[in-house]
Amino acid sequence: MFSATYPAIFQAETDGKGIFVQFPDLPEALTSGDNLEDSIEQAADCLAEAIAGRIARGEAIPSPSKPKRGQRLVSVPLYLAPKLALYLTMRELKLKNTELARRLGVSETVVRRMLNPKHDTKPENIQAALACLGKRIVITFVDAA
Repeated sequence: MFSATYPAIFQAETDGKGIFVQFPDLPEALTSGDNLEDSIEQAADCLAEAIAGRIARGEAIPSPSKPKRGQRLVSVPLYLAPKLALYLTMRELKLKNTELARRLGVSETVVRRMLNPKHDTKPENIQAALACLGKRIVITFVDAA
């Protein structure tokens, strides 16, 4: 099971103005905020952009590491999580867009749009694609930190 939640390091800026955030699993994901609340919001946006960039470039996406003491968990935004699941499944199966399109009975353009982080795709369509590949999305609820 893949958890779309990544550990992040939140550190006070050296000048004392704001909080710097970095993701050990995604070295390109760096951001900061004016305060903790802003930094948490910025971290979620930063994580989404790092994941979206890797999907767009066809790059590997590492599994989240176990959080270490002092790290906060940041979840991949809900709009991106199903696309990430489909992308990871296709990479795992070494499946090309054209093959998934054939299995679904749609054009390759439809699959490309499903994987495009900037394209608004109905979750049901991604859910159907995942089911076709033997996967399903499970949603869990946990207490907020």
